[in-house]
Amino acid sequence: MTDRTRSYSWEDPAGLAGAGSQMAGLDYLRAMMNGDLPHPPICATIGFRFVSFDEGHAVMELEPGEHQYNPIGTIHGGVIVALLDSVAGSAVHTTLPVGVAYTTVSLTTSFLRAVRLDSGPLRAEGKLVKAGRRVALSEATLEDTSGALYAHATANCLILSG
Repeated sequence: MTDRTRSYSWEDPAGLAGAGSQMAGLDYLRAMMNGDLPHPPICATIGFRFVSFDEGHAVMELEPGEHQYNPIGTIHGGVIVALLDSVAGSAVHTTLPVGVAYTTVSLTTSFLRAVRLDSGPLRAEGKLVKAGRRVALSEATLEDTSGALYAHATANCLILSG
């Protein structure tokens, strides 16, 4: 019999946001990745993890799980969109100085193949395409370990100063 229960915990997100307002974006994301700061609750809820962050670049991974399935037997598109939004936004965040934040204004996602348990671990990669003073454009891809593309997204992010 398969155990179909899941429980998880998370840290207080208010403390995490407070720390983020005192750090440059790249330092903040790396501090979470390295365990110096807790991961945001969405990581535990969705089930993805931070892999690497560099200037204008972010990588996260997702292990598909049955708990993420929709009624038709595939990983719910919302799980994929949340991951792509996170990695695309993080690519923008890596370029922001202390006291500057961002928010996603629009996200356009194309699903190219269904994600199932047998898809195996998936890698989401975000890249900054262009950053202006008020708006940044980034893109994200979701691939399996063989390089097969499952989804692609473009994100417009509003830069929030102060």
